Amino acid sequence: MTTVETATEALLTAVREGRHREVPALLEPLDAAARKKALPRLKELRTEVRGWDWQQWNAQTEARRALRVAGAGCHTGAAAAAAWIASRDLTGWGQHTVDGVLEVLADRDPAWLGDVAGRLADRPGVADDDYHLVHTLVLRSGRPVPTTESYLRGWTRTVTDHRLVARLREDPQTPVLLPHVLALTETPDRLTWSVGPDAPTHWPTALKTLADEGVLDRAVLVDGCVSRLLRGGRARDLRFPLALLQTLGTTDEERRARIPDWLGMAADGPSPVAGHAQTILTELALDGGLTVTELAEMSGSVLFRSEKKLVRAQLTLLGKVLRSEPGAAAELLPVVTDAFGHEDTSLQERALALVGRHLKHVDESARTELSGAVELLSPVHRQAAAELFGVAAVSDDAPYEEVLPPAPERRPVAPPAELAELVEDLVSLERRPHDVVPEEFERALDGLVRHAHRDREALRAAVREAFAGAYWLEAGSRLGDGTRGLTDMLATVVGTARVTRTDAGHRPSCAHESLAWVLQSRVREAAWQLAQGKRVPFLLAAPSWHTGSIDAPVLVERLREYRDTGVQPLPLDLAQALLRVRKGGPAAAEAAVEAAALGTRAGERLAEWLTADASLAPGVRLQSRSRDKRGGQWWLADRVVLAVRERRVIREEFPPAFRWLGTEPTESPRGCGSYHWSGQRSLWPAVLPDDRETLAAWLLPTLAGGVEREERGATWALTALAESDGPVGPAVHLALAVGLGCFHAEDRLTAVDALLVLASRGELDAALLGARLAELLAEGSVKPNRLADAARTAAATGAYGTVRDVLLALLPSVLGDAKPARGSGELLAVAAECAERAGGSGEEVPGLAELAARKGTTQLVTQARRLAVALGQRAGQTRSESA
Repeated sequence: MTTVETATEALLTAVREGRHREVPALLEPLDAAARKKALPRLKELRTEVRGWDWQQWNAQTEARRALRVAGAGCHTGAAAAAAWIASRDLTGWGQHTVDGVLEVLADRDPAWLGDVAGRLADRPGVADDDYHLVHTLVLRSGRPVPTTESYLRGWTRTVTDHRLVARLREDPQTPVLLPHVLALTETPDRLTWSVGPDAPTHWPTALKTLADEGVLDRAVLVDGCVSRLLRGGRARDLRFPLALLQTLGTTDEERRARIPDWLGMAADGPSPVAGHAQTILTELALDGGLTVTELAEMSGSVLFRSEKKLVRAQLTLLGKVLRSEPGAAAELLPVVTDAFGHEDTSLQERALALVGRHLKHVDESARTELSGAVELLSPVHRQAAAELFGVAAVSDDAPYEEVLPPAPERRPVAPPAELAELVEDLVSLERRPHDVVPEEFERALDGLVRHAHRDREALRAAVREAFAGAYWLEAGSRLGDGTRGLTDMLATVVGTARVTRTDAGHRPSCAHESLAWVLQSRVREAAWQLAQGKRVPFLLAAPSWHTGSIDAPVLVERLREYRDTGVQPLPLDLAQALLRVRKGGPAAAEAAVEAAALGTRAGERLAEWLTADASLAPGVRLQSRSRDKRGGQWWLADRVVLAVRERRVIREEFPPAFRWLGTEPTESPRGCGSYHWSGQRSLWPAVLPDDRETLAAWLLPTLAGGVEREERGATWALTALAESDGPVGPAVHLALAVGLGCFHAEDRLTAVDALLVLASRGELDAALLGARLAELLAEGSVKPNRLADAARTAAATGAYGTVRDVLLALLPSVLGDAKPARGSGELLAVAAECAERAGGSGEEVPGLAELAARKGTTQLVTQARRLAVALGQRAGQTRSESA
């Protein structure tokens, strides 16, 4: 063996053993030809290392580090070297290999190093994670500083420490990179840290210091901030340019030169940005730096916004300008009427008063134009507006008509008739394993069973062709824990999986694990019967409808076909079919008679099930806050108490995976408030599509826990609960009440959609929902402002009567509080809006008259008076009589 061959073998041995610190020295004896010759063997070793199992994790980690250093030294092309260094399976260990990579590249040509540095900087995330490596290569090559997002993020992270000002001052890259940092769509984390201006890591203060010293061009910073704010985006990403602009300040010349920019921010910027622009424009307007036309343009945009603070400030500014320039009334008053349509009636009143004070300064034609905006006002202000303009009050005597969305129609689910259709569905599901709806999953599972029964060889060949290269096609695969879903069935179809029976002794710790266990057990049962050659022609539990439910006559026909062909039902499949069958109505009664006449035990079970008590739902109640817990607070998720009813038929005739539904209370899986990640949780509602009260009861603690932890997507189950079958009772209404108080607006919107669906189906009990909400409001689990937002959203769809009934049911509890919670006035405002549009309920609201009679102008008292007037009108009084 030659010296070169010996050196090569020593290098490969060191790489295999993970001795990455020795690699640079071992590469020294190898010339370019020897390194090129060693490269294929390094690639083979890299492939081998990828296949090491988890038991070799530490060895695999060390080997990958050594591979990164060795491959960087052996590649001669810049593109190939950059691709090797930036490879995903190697970059995870970059911090440990930077010195080694730099050492093996030390003798390369500067132009070559610059090419590698540029390619690494262009790769997302690489320069961020390995900034020191890329920066050193840039310095060695003398190439221009990269300005890619990855490099910029790495730079901001590296220079941010207690010496921030000094490091920025000493770094020659600072003037080059900062304009590009300001232009980033997503602001780097280090720039958004919540630290005070006196902290050494506060970027705005540091940059102002350098601008004052002349190190940075102040005009460039101001330009960058304004440009970024005008582009808009998430509030998080605008926080830094706004803070920097406020810290730098603006001169009179800059303010006047950028009037169009401030107008744009005031119109379309997030609230903090719009507020800053409004402040600048206000100062310009009061100093004569803003024309009346520009002020009108600004006001038209700001008064259209929903933020009360901004609208109030704009009306104040308009009042000041009109007092000093009465001649501007003709141009400004039409803009003021834009506030007549604001949701806050106190702002409507302020705008109306402003118009009234300056109406004398406009001619008759202008008065006529202004009077046309009266109909935008809330009914409580229309009479006063009509008297002001000398016109007839806008009539609202037309009968109210509730507008609800059409009830969602059930979609039928048919099995895939052709093999090609089934394979297409399977490929689609495999590409999005965590975005599967019940009808897709059940259709595919039933399709696999059907086509395996017809021609398993054709199915096996089609699956192998469609999923060529999939890991589960290798022999020896073992069925997983259910998270892989249909992959387990596919592996069984092609014969590569070792199928095991469901663990009958498994005891889930909570209902959510139980629901996942049901899905896992059903897949395993179907796979088991395929593996054993006992193939049923189809699944009894295959849904008739997209919700997961099965029509009773359909299930009877399926059982008849099983009887006629001598097939015995699979235990889990039959149990799931019983839980899915629709039990209400004449069709179910007739199906019970036909099922009993089949002469099979399965038929008898179906007949008994269809005529038995319809619900498995536990009793639901909230435990009172009777003692301290978790630092003095009782969490809502901990206080949901489920009183499980024992059902002997479930305990005695259902498989173990379902027995938790009818077990004794001491053995029942607890509902829990913990977060349960599951790619299959979207399939849980289809386990009980005909008994949503039961499903709601078991999911309540998780829903409550998600709301309290302010998790996004906490209300995911409400849509299924609203669209499923079965009675709607306390559990569904409590779940809906919790969802309406979610922290995130998108989750409240999901709850609103569920509320409207229940209302359109005639299943919403407004009084029961109001009582649940009152309970949650009283204990602080639901915040009034969040509930008011949800109620306002629901009402705006046209469901004013529905929302009115819900709010009037909860208001006695709110008004009975000695000190109503902050935000209660918003609830009263929404209730008043609904009562004005839909009329009163005809019932007196306890406590409302007393609150309306109080002195003061707080929102609570003002909206109480408004609601009292609206309800009095329904009782036959005029608004003036009620007032």
